[in-house]
Amino acid sequence: MSIYDYTLPKPNGEELKLSDLKGKVLLIVNTATGCGFTPQYEAIESLYEKYHDKGLEVLDIPCNQFGSQTPGTDDEIHEFCQIHFNTKFPQMKKSDVNGENELPLYTYLKSQKGFEGFSEHKYLKAMEDMLSKTDKDWVSKPDIKWNFTKFVVDRNGNVTARLEPMAELDEMEAKIKEVL
Repeated sequence: MSIYDYTLPKPNGEELKLSDLKGKVLLIVNTATGCGFTPQYEAIESLYEKYHDKGLEVLDIPCNQFGSQTPGTDDEIHEFCQIHFNTKFPQMKKSDVNGENELPLYTYLKSQKGFEGFSEHKYLKAMEDMLSKTDKDWVSKPDIKWNFTKFVVDRNGNVTARLEPMAELDEMEAKIKEVL
């Protein structure tokens, strides 16, 4: 299977075929509206505006699996992002990225790029402590650890990078520029 064999549910009930995005660079991110990392919407929108004309597509997948930090409806999430961050990239239907109801795309993404650790960040110790309390083996599992985990996919459909929530704008931009 390749990334182009998957679809994503849109809020309107339609499906986005990833095969329609062949030849594009993809930044796929699970997001939340009430998270300490929510201000990353601004950085992601900045990258989208800067590189969209060069072939970057952002796929925003709201997810409520981490601290119930995305409690709203798809419409409420969209409105929040428009009001607070003026986002222009497409948002998909709120979905799970781990567990029995996870999007099949996420099963694929995690099989291509597992967890390789967090960057240094002011939230690092708190994140590690929280994850250790819920799963002693969290480090060895490919699961998505928190909101704003990002995957970069090149124009040929290869998953080239996984960026954890603590990744900074310059790191995201560097990974995108490598494949643009």
